[in-house]
Amino acid sequence: MANAESDKTLRKIADAFKELAASVNSQTADIEVAPFSRACSFVSPLFGCLGMAFKFAEMDYVAKVGDLAQASKSIATLNTMLDRDIEGNCVRKAGSHTRNLLRVKRGIDMVRVLFEQILATEGDSLKDPASKAYAQVFAPHHGWVIRKAVAAGMYALPTKAQLMKKLNEDEASARIQMQNYVAASGPVILYIDKLFVSRELVSHFPKRPSLEFAYKEKQTKIQLYI
Repeated sequence: MANAESDKTLRKIADAFKELAASVNSQTADIEVAPFSRACSFVSPLFGCLGMAFKFAEMDYVAKVGDLAQASKSIATLNTMLDRDIEGNCVRKAGSHTRNLLRVKRGIDMVRVLFEQILATEGDSLKDPASKAYAQVFAPHHGWVIRKAVAAGMYALPTKAQLMKKLNEDEASARIQMQNYVAASGPVILYIDKLFVSRELVSHFPKRPSLEFAYKEKQTKIQLYI
């Protein structure tokens, strides 16, 4: 029974991000690329369960996580990874580890907002939670064509019950793991944001209420100069 629980997607995601959050909160406060890419890979099946609305996100996210996993074979930490790209003057180049980290960060942030909205929304529909998560995280970076395609795909989302079935979860256990992921992913996302801020790779935007409320820290929306 214990093994069956540990093999569940939401449990794997939540546990992996708890470990990353512990690294952020430690004295060294650094995240290694290998466990980060591994934790992010556990999120990939969730995008697949959401259907066509997030198919673009699934394909892009899986590719970017794969790049970070490859990078982990020769680069120890996220700090070092960004510094190498800066030294190599390739931050702005398509396919750079820095750009891929940014895309992956948006993916895990979208899931965080999605879980927050699911936890706060009554009923069996995922349309409102998914629409709000997309609007907050992905939409500002997408053109009109992609936004329209995503909006159309929202009508083909599974219900909450169907999503739970795909993830082999019951509602009670799913809520616990979603809450755990929301709590653990917040510090990780803030940590990555700070990596970009400290290297002046960003533009500054207003705080995002959900993270501000949870962590009372300045939140800066990441936007590479590309």
